[in-house]
Amino acid sequence: MDKKRTEEEEWKEYKETNDPKIRERLIVRYGPIVKYVAGKMAISVSPTVEYDDLVGYGIIGLIDAIEKFDFKKSKEEGTQFKHYAIPRIKGAIIDELRLIDWLPRTMRRKMKRLEEAYISLETRYNRPATDEEVCAELGIDKKEFTNMLLEFAGTTHVSLDEVWYIGENESEVVGVDTIEGPEEQSPEIITEKQEIQKKLVEAIRRLPEREREVIALYYYEDLVLKEIGEVLGFTESRICQLHAQAILRLKASIKRYLHDFFPKTTKNI
Repeated sequence: MDKKRTEEEEWKEYKETNDPKIRERLIVRYGPIVKYVAGKMAISVSPTVEYDDLVGYGIIGLIDAIEKFDFKKSKEEGTQFKHYAIPRIKGAIIDELRLIDWLPRTMRRKMKRLEEAYISLETRYNRPATDEEVCAELGIDKKEFTNMLLEFAGTTHVSLDEVWYIGENESEVVGVDTIEGPEEQSPEIITEKQEIQKKLVEAIRRLPEREREVIALYYYEDLVLKEIGEVLGFTESRICQLHAQAILRLKASIKRYLHDFFPKTTKNI
């Protein structure tokens, strides 16, 4: 009988009774959303964090979303639960990863040097930097550079789903939606967000071909790490490296733009 129950019936009864058995059924029903988010985030977390751990963290966000979701109101507004749940699942995973604090201070300094090298070269040449130029800027060889990229791949949770702003931590880039909700955004914030979106599109177009393909397949075609490797004929490790380079270049472009045109948002750079 339960299998024949509609989604609306499940939600209506749960909100009226808070029956834990119905909540369990809702968790099972929406479990694939958690797996989807965990799969998407797996490309940008430390290799020491297992996919199953990400799913576990995401379930916490799913449960919170189920508890707070107003199904009746969402039906009137035409809002689907998955659109409500995804940012909460993603937020729960990020919160848990930050709580773990697996990134040592020495590695943070190393990653900051790498970001600064891309920003400096982007400013100097007004184009994407080559691997050789980054190596020269940092005074390292290609092998050490490759290792740094792979380490960086496990430190960023930045998503192109958001418009980037500089956070209080000078090395952190966050989405404007994490600072102000849409209903709270001032006309100035909305204008800045639109301008930065344009600059982000321009920066993506300027990426080297392979990095641009990885970004397109990951963010716009919704492929996961393994699938991108199969499409492009590369190992997962190589895809991680390309993704890390692309994010570094995009962050350099956006930070440079913010510094030039919105100094109030980059006072700590």
